[in-house]
Order: sequence, then structure tokens, then C-alpha cells
Amino acid sequence: MGLGLNIGIDLGTATVLVYVEGRGIVLREPAVVAINTKTGRVLAIGEEASLMLGRTPDIVKAIRPLRDGVISDFRITELMLKEFIGRVNTGFLAKYFKPTIVVCVPSVITPVEQKAVEDACRHAGAKDVYLIREPVAAAIGAGIDVTLASGSMVIDIGGGTTDIAVISMCRPVFDESIKVAGDKFDEAIIKYIRRKHNVLIGEQTAEELKINIGCAYPREEELSMEVRGRNLVTGMPAILTISSTDMLEALEEPVSSIFEAIHSVLESTPPEL
Repeated sequence: MGLGLNIGIDLGTATVLVYVEGRGIVLREPAVVAINTKTGRVLAIGEEASLMLGRTPDIVKAIRPLRDGVISDFRITELMLKEFIGRVNTGFLAKYFKPTIVVCVPSVITPVEQKAVEDACRHAGAKDVYLIREPVAAAIGAGIDVTLASGSMVIDIGGGTTDIAVISMCRPVFDESIKVAGDKFDEAIIKYIRRKHNVLIGEQTAEELKINIGCAYPREEELSMEVRGRNLVTGMPAILTISSTDMLEALEEPVSSIFEAIHSVLESTPPEL
């Protein structure tokens, strides 16, 4: 056994989770990096950078280096990983022993995308890098015995992708990854409010609506939330009250896409499972 840390990373489109063996989840940060567009210098990473989304001058850009579950900006992803690994890989031994890292990746990923993840982790300081499919990791985390010969369906809705898999004997028997997930929910909410009320809201406001009152089926108790935006007709600030019924209507299209993908996986699964 090596003296370096054993680290698990859930490299999500929206959020990065870092787990250290023996300590549990030690870091949970938004997958956002703020850079100076003129110099390319990184100004902030994680929560601090997330607060800049939609609120920064032109010279400062808050970006998400992962899109649809895969790396879209290698350099920025590497810098982000180096920062997060550096925060948890501390102490005397960290100076001399590199960590071993296990990274979650979407169930459907190309060899080029796999190599990008591995290279980014190694450049960020990893000794060895291992990849695990997100549905398998989710099943293990949920306490499912993935070694059994029976099938277990896992649906992992992330920020950029929804991964659906039927797992048996430690591997996906059939899986599918669609680029419809949390980010598409936010986009659908923004479009719905713009279409219905002629008001533009920001990404963070849409996410707050999704988390607080979003629903895929009618709630027993109606919920509502007050939000602020900009009236697209007058250009003036606007205040709206949005209900969970509004959310049901706004999210109908992306939720239906996920249901269709689930149905497709079930249809393709061997009846023996």
C-alpha cells in the first residue's frame, strides 16, 4: 500500500466532490473557474467563482470547464483539479507521495474523453488514475450489492448528463447517457419564464427555483417562490411569484426525455435480469 492519499473525485458538470479514504467527503465545490479574459489568469475557483456567474464585467469570465459530463476546456479543468487536490492533499507526506485518484465518468464516454480525464488528473498531481462509470459508483454509494447476478437499475441525474444503467456482476449490462440533466432543467425554467412572463432571470435564480420548488409530478402541497429578473419589454427590474405548478409545466420536456431514455434501457435489458 502506498503512503499517498487515496482520493475519489466526482468530476461533475456542475459540482466537484472530493472523497479521501478514511475521512469521507472533504470538499464540495461548484465546477466553475473565473478568469481574466485579457491575460488568461485564473482569478477564482469553485464557490468564489460561482458567485461571479452572470455578475462580472466583460474582462472577467466565469466559466464551467466541463460540458455535458466531459472536459470542454482541458487547461482550465487541470487548474481546477490541481487546486482542489491541493486543498485536500496536505501534510508532511503530501510533499513526497502523490495520491492515487479514482474518477467518476459518464457511462458513455469516448477513449479520447477518457484520456483527457486521466491526463488532467496526472498533470494535477496524481500518481495513478482509475476511472469508474458513474452509475456503478452511484450503485455502490447507495448500498447496492453490484456483485450479484441480478439486475439493478440506477438513474444518475447530474448537471450535464443523465446516466441510466442496469448493473449486474459489477458492470453495466446495458447503459445509456443522455445530455439532459440539471443544466437543461435550468435552461427550461429560464425559457419558460421568458416565454410566459417576458422576464429574464439568471442561471442561479433558475437553479434556486429548481432546487426549492421544482417537481416532475404534482405536489400534494403547492409551493411558491418569489424571484427577481428583468422585464424584457420595459428593461426594468421585475418581481415574480413562481409556483410548483409552473415548475411542472416548465420541466415537462426535459423530464419526458429522461423518462423516454429509461424506457429505452428497460426495453433493451435481457428479461432474465
